[in-house]
Amino acid sequence: MAEAPPMLDAAVAFGRVLRGAGLRVGTDRLVEFVRALEQLDAGKRDDVYWAGRITLTSRAEDIEIYDQAFEIFWDRGGEARTRPSSKMRLRVPQPQDSVLPPKKRVERNEAGREAVTMRYSPVEILRRKDFAAYSPEEFAELNRLLADLRVGGALRKTRRLEPSRRGRHDPRRTLRSAMRTGGEAVRHRYRRARSEPRKVVLLCDVSGSMSSYSRALLRFLHASVIAGTHLEAFSIGTRLTRITKELSTRDPDRALRQTAGAVEDISGGTRLGDAIKEFVDRWGQRGMARGAVVVILSDGWDRGDVEVLAEQMQRLSRLAYRVIWVNPLKAAPGYKPLAAGMAAALPYVDTFLSGHNFDSLEELARAIADAAGRDR
Repeated sequence: MAEAPPMLDAAVAFGRVLRGAGLRVGTDRLVEFVRALEQLDAGKRDDVYWAGRITLTSRAEDIEIYDQAFEIFWDRGGEARTRPSSKMRLRVPQPQDSVLPPKKRVERNEAGREAVTMRYSPVEILRRKDFAAYSPEEFAELNRLLADLRVGGALRKTRRLEPSRRGRHDPRRTLRSAMRTGGEAVRHRYRRARSEPRKVVLLCDVSGSMSSYSRALLRFLHASVIAGTHLEAFSIGTRLTRITKELSTRDPDRALRQTAGAVEDISGGTRLGDAIKEFVDRWGQRGMARGAVVVILSDGWDRGDVEVLAEQMQRLSRLAYRVIWVNPLKAAPGYKPLAAGMAAALPYVDTFLSGHNFDSLEELARAIADAAGRDR
């Protein structure tokens, strides 16, 4: 894998500092920041400052916080200038609670002087590590990784129309504009179908057989709920529990505590068929699953009747736009879906993924966003 450009590493680390200071800095803003630096002189601190201020702040009250974070993050050589113009030296601080050793890389300019100095956490190891092997400290690191993960359904066209430069002719707007030109339609107006993200429904198995993974997957659900729109979350065990409200708190630890208090069957048995039936009967047929991307995160072990599970999966597949099943056991070498529940569900699954590490959760996020395979 090719190394990321130094400025990209720096932008990501600077974004982490700004988020820690309370600013809402998403991946899209960081991308714009890097693009701005590509058009400017990244060796000049003035250019770096204004590129960040324009792309990473959106409110007047953000500027003071941004200035303080900028002064902390960028090494000014001990000088107290608010808008320094000297050549910059870049320093990416290591998070105090990082569980990974620091890494240092030095870039030198044509004169042989040190131009960029960075220290950052080699998160590639953690990204590929199985959740079952995570330590409590590594779960804290996982929260920072999930903060940049965005989950949203693929765009779909609705029946509502919006103004457009081309598309269907809009006679009402055309005639209205003609009234301003003496009744002559100088310019024709058009409209097109409005697009909006598809609904996303996440059903997470919290039974005993999933105990090694349910904590990490619930954190993924939390990151999805607070970052996405049109998104609902449920837990599956011996019963179905809607946990969207509990996960809507921005603090991940508090959100998981609230979820644990609401879900009465954590680390218990699994009745997948009954839980999916309850979802389809109570929420799915009423509109939540219609045209939605439905994600089931489970190892497929079911103590109930597998025929019920197969029947309910068939009903769900008819309602949903796409059904994605995430099974952490799939990552094991030589895995085969031999569990009766998994074998009964697979014929009605559009995409089958693992969910055993962070990289696989990124793959899941892409699958949700790119779910454009078939129209119903």
